[in-house]
Amino acid sequence: MNSKNSLYFCKKNIMFHLPQNDWLSIFKMDKSSILLRKIYKHYEFEISLNREIFPKESNIFNAFNLCSFENTKVVILGQDPYHGKGEANGLAFSVNEGIKIPPSLRNIFKELKNEFPNFKLNRSADLSDWAQQGVLLINSVLTVEKDKPASHKHYEWELFTNFLISILSKEKKNLVFILLGKYAQDKINLIDPQKHIILKAAHPSPFSANRGFLGSNIFKDCNQSLEKLKYVPIYWG
Repeated sequence: MNSKNSLYFCKKNIMFHLPQNDWLSIFKMDKSSILLRKIYKHYEFEISLNREIFPKESNIFNAFNLCSFENTKVVILGQDPYHGKGEANGLAFSVNEGIKIPPSLRNIFKELKNEFPNFKLNRSADLSDWAQQGVLLINSVLTVEKDKPASHKHYEWELFTNFLISILSKEKKNLVFILLGKYAQDKINLIDPQKHIILKAAHPSPFSANRGFLGSNIFKDCNQSLEKLKYVPIYWG
């Protein structure tokens, strides 16, 4: 294995696997590299205490591996990974096959069914197919300790992902950003509204879904926006 390209950090059998596509050069930029090294020190310390961290090392940057910088056309921002065992797979809102669908994703599927009658409610809860179509499903914080939501919020993850959002806004044009809930909408200042389309709705959590997510038509609006931009719309399932 080529350690220069495949593993950015590796110590005591712990490793961060960097994306193996055009994101790699962005991850190795000075600012992102410095932040990743700081994050890795936190991560290594957590592992040294035998704490269980999700997602597994090889999936931390799964969203970027499955959706290259060049192919990104939609960005959906989440908060931090699911903290239950076996759930997180490196894609925001997505869970591994065989895992019970979490409430937020269940509401996302419910809204998709409302917007697209042919949508299959029994489709896979692994959203890798969305990522492969150009949907970047990123959390602001990319790791979490088992059963402790937001436990890694003190890491530099948000500085890192904010930097990546800024790079997307600066270097690309005509992206569709889907900002669900106040947490995601607080990132709006990182996005140039003259270059990109910004769609907003309430978070799909059961606590807020009935206050502006269900009935929002946000996925249909996304596809209509993509069509206006001469992009292939997303097949949501």
